[in-house]
Amino acid sequence: MEKRLKNELQQNNKVKIVHSSRWSLPIHSIEVEYTPVKRMKMDVLMKMMLIAFQKAEITEAEQLSELLLVEQLFVEDLIDIMGRTGLIEKKDSLFSLTVKGSRQLENGIFEEEQDMESLIVLYSVSHESFLNGDIKPAMDGEAELVTYRYVEEGYLDAELSFKNEQVIDALQTKGVEEKEGDVQVVISEIQSTTELYVDDIPCLEFILHNKEEDLLYARVWNTLLERWDEKLENELNEKERLAWREKYLS
Repeated sequence: MEKRLKNELQQNNKVKIVHSSRWSLPIHSIEVEYTPVKRMKMDVLMKMMLIAFQKAEITEAEQLSELLLVEQLFVEDLIDIMGRTGLIEKKDSLFSLTVKGSRQLENGIFEEEQDMESLIVLYSVSHESFLNGDIKPAMDGEAELVTYRYVEEGYLDAELSFKNEQVIDALQTKGVEEKEGDVQVVISEIQSTTELYVDDIPCLEFILHNKEEDLLYARVWNTLLERWDEKLENELNEKERLAWREKYLS
C-alpha cells in the first residue's frame, strides 16, 4: 500500500516526498440503541375514524361501525392500533384524539414505533465526528505504531462529547432508514450510546515538496476511510508547515 501511494504522489516529477511515517489513530466503537418509526400515508378508513372521534361522541366500536358502514371487526382492529400508538384515548367513556392523533390526522401520515434496535458506529475524537468504515484485521506491526501526535493524553478515559444529531447522521449513513413506496422507516429517538472499545487505525503520512511552487504540504492516508484524509492533512499543514522547511529543506 505504501509503495502504491508513493508512486501515486510522485507521478508529477516536480513533487518529491521529503518524509514519510506511520502512526495510529484511535477510533471509538459506540453501540447505539435507537427506536425506528414506520411512516405511511394514512388510509381513508383511519382518517374517517379519527375525524369521527374528533367531531362525534363515540363510546363503542359498534357505533362507529354503523356510522361508517364498515365491518365492526375492522373498526375494532383499528381502534386497538390507534390506542396502542397513542392516537386516541378514552375519557369518561368517550373516545377522543390525543395531541399526537390530531397532529397525524392533520399531516395525513400514520406513524408506528417499531421495536428498539442497536448498531455500532465509529467515532474519532480527532475529527470530532463519526466516520463511516469497517474495522479491519490488524496489520503486521500495527501494535508498535505510535499514536497520532495530536491526540490528547488520557484519551482512553476521556468522556466523549457528541450530539444526538451526529449519532442520527451516522446511523443514516449506515443505511438504517429506508423507503419503499409510501412506507418510510426513520429514526425516531436515540435511546442510549455506550462506548465499547477503542481500535488503533493505521495511517500513512507523507510530507511533500512541490519544487516548482516551493510548497510543503502533508498527505495522510486513512486506512479506515480508505482514502486521503483532508481533516488530518489540514491539521498537520496548519500546525507544522513552518517547521518542515527548516527540518527537511535546510
